Order: sequence, then structure tokens, then C-alpha cells
Amino acid sequence: MREVQPFATPDDWADACAARLVDALARAIGDGGRATFAGSGGSTPAPVYARMAAAGVDWPRVTTTLIDERYVPAEHPESNAALLKRTLLVGRAADAAFVPLFHPAVTVDRAAAMATRELAAATDRLDAVLLGMGEDGHICSMFPQSPTLKTLLTPTLRPAILGVPPGRDGLAPSRERLSMNLPWLMTARRVVLAITGRQKRAVFERDAAGDPNVTPIAALIAADVPLEVLWTEGAR
Repeated sequence: MREVQPFATPDDWADACAARLVDALARAIGDGGRATFAGSGGSTPAPVYARMAAAGVDWPRVTTTLIDERYVPAEHPESNAALLKRTLLVGRAADAAFVPLFHPAVTVDRAAAMATRELAAATDRLDAVLLGMGEDGHICSMFPQSPTLKTLLTPTLRPAILGVPPGRDGLAPSRERLSMNLPWLMTARRVVLAITGRQKRAVFERDAAGDPNVTPIAALIAADVPLEVLWTEGAR
């Protein structure tokens, strides 16, 4: 099980998350001239993104993308791309390249195939990843009881973006999504899982001991993804 690193305040937590991600990007640029960052959506990462945007990263050498996305255009209020552009890709960080997951294709699966090709053309690995986790234990769009879950968690497949159908009978997600699979996360130099609140810490500790075939957190650990879990009890 990965150790949970606690932080006394939300500001300390956000500072630490951003510092680790910025360090991974700087190291990748130093090693190979370019770096790739994959971020998450939701409300949790906004303060981390603000700190990253203000950091002295050589942003023109960075490619950014998303770990998952709702099947909605960037103008939609639920778009993760819109969040990233509003909170991270501002100021100097606006010079970074952005590879979207959403494409206005006929089906979510066709859009996923397009995103897979575009991301593979842009990079063959992720240097820094910011993950969040839902209270149901999902990361990316790897939802419990989803028909795509086992495929998303299969470590022997090629890195890909997959379409995720909406949940049935009240299960999440509420709409179609696009998600990276586990093999993409296995390429990463550094993965920061940023969580807040007692409930999410309890979920992480429970799921870390779960079945890696059907439990995303356990799958990350079993696949030896370079995971760092940063937690604060409070929220901004």
C-alpha cells in the first residue's frame, strides 16, 4: 500500500502537489527537451493548477492533456478541457500545447479512437499526472460496475483512450465519457493523487487493499505506477 502524505492546511497541500508535478516536468524537459502533463477535472485540482501556472516551467516545451473527459464540447460547463484552460493554461502556461480528448465524432468510441491517435502522435509517455478520486473510488473515468472497467484496468493492453457509457439505474457516470486506460498511467514518471477530506482517505485505504482487476486504486498499486498520495483533511 502507498503511504498517505498528510498536510496540515489546504494551502500546504496544494503547494506540495504543484511542486511535485512541476519538478517532474522540469526533469523531463532537462532529459529530453519536452514534457507531457495529464490533468484531471473537478473542483479539487484548481488551486494546484493555479500554482503550476505561476511556476517557472518552460511551457512551450510542455504538452498538456486530460486523464478523462465528459463527452461534451469545450464550451460546455461540464467540460474538463474548459477547466484546464481556465485554471492552468493561463499566463505563461498558455504557451503549452493542448491535446483534447473530446472530438465531435458520431460516437464516443470513435472520438476515443481519434484521441488515442492524436495523443500517441504527440507523446509516448506521461511525465506528470494529477489524479483525483471520487467518493466511490473512481479515478479517471474508471467507475465501479462500469462495463468498461476491466478493460480500462487491463495492464497488458496498449495505452489508449476508451469510451465510457453512462451508468444505468442511477450508477455513475451520468453521461458518456472518455478515459485513459491504466497502461497510459503506467508510462508516467510521476503520478500525484490529490485527495481531501476524511471520507476520501478512508476510501483510498479501503481500495488500496482491493482486487486490482476491478478496483482502480488497487490496480495502480499492483501495476507499480509511481503513485504519491497527498492528502489534507480540510478543503478550500
